[in-house]
Amino acid sequence: MSILRQFLYGVALLGALALLIWTQELRITVADKNTELATKVAKTAREDADRNLATANTLQATLQQERSAQTTLRTQQDQLRQGLAKRELTIEALKRENAELREWADQPLPDAARRLRERPALTGADAYRQWLSGRGAVQPAGDQPNP
Repeated sequence: MSILRQFLYGVALLGALALLIWTQELRITVADKNTELATKVAKTAREDADRNLATANTLQATLQQERSAQTTLRTQQDQLRQGLAKRELTIEALKRENAELREWADQPLPDAARRLRERPALTGADAYRQWLSGRGAVQPAGDQPNP
C-alpha cells in the first residue's frame, strides 16, 4: 500500500500543482485584461486632454483677438469723441463769427424733420417694431400736394 499511497500523493500533488497553475493563468489573464483596459482608459484620457488643450488654445487665441478688437474700438471711439468735440467747437466758433449762420442755427427744425426726431420711450425690440409699423409715414418734401 505504500506504493499506492505514494501514487495517490503524487496524483494529489500533481492535481494541486495543476490547480495552482490554472489559478495563476486566470490571474494573469485578468491582469492582462485590466492592463489593456487601463491602457485604453489612459489613451482616451490623453486624447481628451489633447482636445481640451486644443480648445483652450483656441479660446485663448479668440480671447486675445477680442481684446485686441476692443482696444481698437476704444481707440476709434476716443478718436471719434475728440473729432466730435473739435467739430462742436468749430461750429460754436463759426456761430460766434457769422451772424447769418447763428440765425440759421437758431431757427426751429421743420415739422417733417422734427417728426423724424420724435420718438416715444421704448422698452424692448417688440415696442420699437410696433412703433415703427404704427407711425404715420413722412412724405418727402417734393411729394406734398399743392393746396
